[in-house]
Amino acid sequence: MKRISFVLLMLGLVMVNIPLHAQGQTDQKLHIIIIGAHPDDPDEMGGSAYKWAQMGHDVLMVSVTNGDAGHQSIKAPELAKIRREEARKAGEVIGIRYITLDNHDGQLMPTYENRLQMIRIIREQKADIVIYPRPYDYHPDHRYTGTLVNDAAYMVTVPTILPEVPFLAKNPVFLYMADGFTHPEPFKPDVCIDIDDVIEKKMDMYHQHTSQMYEWLPFNMGILDQVPASDSERRAWMGKLRKSGWNADPYRAKLVELYGAERGGKIQYCEAFQDSEYGTRLTKENMHYYFPFLPSAIK
Repeated sequence: MKRISFVLLMLGLVMVNIPLHAQGQTDQKLHIIIIGAHPDDPDEMGGSAYKWAQMGHDVLMVSVTNGDAGHQSIKAPELAKIRREEARKAGEVIGIRYITLDNHDGQLMPTYENRLQMIRIIREQKADIVIYPRPYDYHPDHRYTGTLVNDAAYMVTVPTILPEVPFLAKNPVFLYMADGFTHPEPFKPDVCIDIDDVIEKKMDMYHQHTSQMYEWLPFNMGILDQVPASDSERRAWMGKLRKSGWNADPYRAKLVELYGAERGGKIQYCEAFQDSEYGTRLTKENMHYYFPFLPSAIK
């Protein structure tokens, strides 16, 4: 009896001594932050973002750079303004906040200053889930965005790092976005989300990025002459080109595991996530908490 009382007393003391300025879980609303290198990169997870938002959860999309280098003719200052406004409108499509930071496109480096920027924004979002690219990619901004978030992952819980912003009492789940790169190791899906019912909404997000979808990328790909003139024709054209990027076939086994053979075998489009192992681990036991739109019975 004395031992039990002592344990309870110690637990009480521990609870009393939890710093009041730590950011802990205070409600059932999830706080999600989706981080990409450029305006339109976070839209990769736009389907899942929309599902979270529809359920009342708080979603923030962040572009680490302002996209000011990605155009064949528009100068950097003007392009940064355009890309910022396009991102904001993309967020409006699904009812979320979408911001761009003021780092120059093509010049992002994994510096301590930029790491602090990631720590700050993750803490300010009080993030439960952080989604971002793996540090393996053809584009240095993509790689360094992944590195910066990885480097910030543990530090968001350390009070003496950036002490003016309250630290997180619980480390978020840090999840990688899907990619097709195989070196040094391929992407391994831990959870895949059916986005068949929201794929058109996701395409509507991309449609807001006019300077990227209909100007820069077609120019860079040598197909600028194929871009239709009217808004509706552009939207249809872009949708056909981009939808294949979320083809569910590579993730069929995981989809069947999560959704069952009947539904999992029919899903056309999905978004896949990998546990980075840098924060709170994603498990079968907590997966439905973090992805509440999954079927309740997960094998």
